[in-house]
Amino acid sequence: MDDTLNFDTLAVRSGTLRSDFNEHSEAIFLTSSFCFSSAAEAAERFKNAEDAYTYSRFTNPTVSMFQDRLAALEGGEACIATASGMAAILSVVMSALQAGDHIVSSQSLFGSTLGMFSQIFSRFGIATTFVDPKDLDAWKNAVRPETKMFFLETPSNPLTEIADIEAVGKIAKAANALFVVDNCFCSPALQQPLKLGADVVMHSATKFLDGQGRVLGGALVGSRKFIMEKVFPFVRSAGPTLSAFNAWVLLKGMETLSLRVEKQSANALEIARWLESHPAVKRVFYPGLESHPQYALAKRQQKAGGAIVSFELKGDTPEAQRANAWRVIDNTKICSITGNLGDTRTTITHPATTTHGRITPEARAAAGITEGLIRLAVGLENSDDIRHDLARGLDSK
Repeated sequence: MDDTLNFDTLAVRSGTLRSDFNEHSEAIFLTSSFCFSSAAEAAERFKNAEDAYTYSRFTNPTVSMFQDRLAALEGGEACIATASGMAAILSVVMSALQAGDHIVSSQSLFGSTLGMFSQIFSRFGIATTFVDPKDLDAWKNAVRPETKMFFLETPSNPLTEIADIEAVGKIAKAANALFVVDNCFCSPALQQPLKLGADVVMHSATKFLDGQGRVLGGALVGSRKFIMEKVFPFVRSAGPTLSAFNAWVLLKGMETLSLRVEKQSANALEIARWLESHPAVKRVFYPGLESHPQYALAKRQQKAGGAIVSFELKGDTPEAQRANAWRVIDNTKICSITGNLGDTRTTITHPATTTHGRITPEARAAAGITEGLIRLAVGLENSDDIRHDLARGLDSK
């Protein structure tokens, strides 16, 4: 498709394939395999599996449409879809690294990502050094001769810390390391890391790309050479596959991505400003607030602040902070108490006991995740209604 088209047009039109029936909406190809006209054709297609449809573990038309659309939105050459965001991280590391290699990663990560790097990859001889994502000297000083990958999550989960993608990318390039950026919180509607120096963009498509909390999915976007020569063979053999049905749901979700994220960001900014003035709140973490430490950087590399607002409640002890946080959460009637985010429905969670509950207390402390912290993923409800819902717990004693 014409690469001069604007983002919203690409979100609706790019990647579309039509069958002989010439359907308007993308078709769901719910088949495990594909037939061939002859043994010779089957042999040829299996030999050049990336160019034809053979078996849905690694080639499927509906999945291809999702991959092509996301690549277009991120400004990448190619995309590989996976069963989840965690499967995408597994795929990029297992495709690019081997025993003895080293990763430099931001320490502010989703709990499962942190656990995978520190507990799972280490069992296979891949070491990780965690650094403050904002400290460029820390990135430089962590580089070793065996460093092969930089991994960055920005904005971070759940404190929305912002790292300078362009600056970290230059350090990664100097170290000859593959630079992977988790773009889950922003989506390509707000941030396009490849244009800022990333080599690979990773997604949990479960979040904003779907946007309605329906299916799981993940993806990696980058150069055609890396995606097809490194990642594709791993996905083909290991099988962390995105289903055709989930790919179809994600395709339809991306059609409204820009509209949703724009409204969610506007709602989130209103709520963040209100929380900042509330006497029960100690601190608010939101990139769209002037009080955010990386506000200027966020303005430069993001189109808006995003939908995630985290805030810390006051309390004399960790036990009191947790009690206050749980009271706010338990008094909500509109917000959904769930660990997912990116939904049209506002979700609320206590990171210290949910998304980051399985990592060590020391790791939580290093990431700044206190017992009083609440993560709010703002949806499309009326912002006044969300504020009133939060006020039930915030105003109670």
